[in-house]
Amino acid sequence: MDPLAKLFGSSARIKLLRLFIFNEATTFGLTDAAFRTKLSKLTARKEITALTAIGVIKKRGTGYAANKHFIHFDALAAFLRTTTNVGNTEMLAMLRKAGALKLVVTSGLFTGVAESQIDLLIVGDKLDERALKSAVHGIEAELGREIQYASFSTEDFRYRLGVYDRLIRDVLDYPHKAIFDKIGL
Repeated sequence: MDPLAKLFGSSARIKLLRLFIFNEATTFGLTDAAFRTKLSKLTARKEITALTAIGVIKKRGTGYAANKHFIHFDALAAFLRTTTNVGNTEMLAMLRKAGALKLVVTSGLFTGVAESQIDLLIVGDKLDERALKSAVHGIEAELGREIQYASFSTEDFRYRLGVYDRLIRDVLDYPHKAIFDKIGL
């Protein structure tokens, strides 16, 4: 079990805390919060009720939002930002379910560069878009944030790299990390 989950009581509570604190200006309905964190509606309701009672989140209209006036909001946000990460091994395990990976590059959110158009570049052959979308959704649930990603076949990626495609250049010219590379980038 994740040490933070032990500290905070459950992994569901950590996922919801990340969702609300990292998206502090957004109001989420119960169903949307459950979907984004990959939790059952019952579990999400239980944890949201507990977080509302503590004062970390508050009811806003028909949904819930982070309570920026919570006495320890800034400290909790800083703590979650520094302790939130999905390991490369975990990320690759999720993405491998989508097909034969050739290259996975992280940038943007993963490197702290806000200007990047995408956070995750995935190159592979015979990638199943539904499985890929599901894998990225799983990563988003762990991070508590939406991830911008792009996927290409190996042939398409090589062509775009050769013609200096702007999206590819935006990833490769800024700080990035190739966490899986069978292309020899």
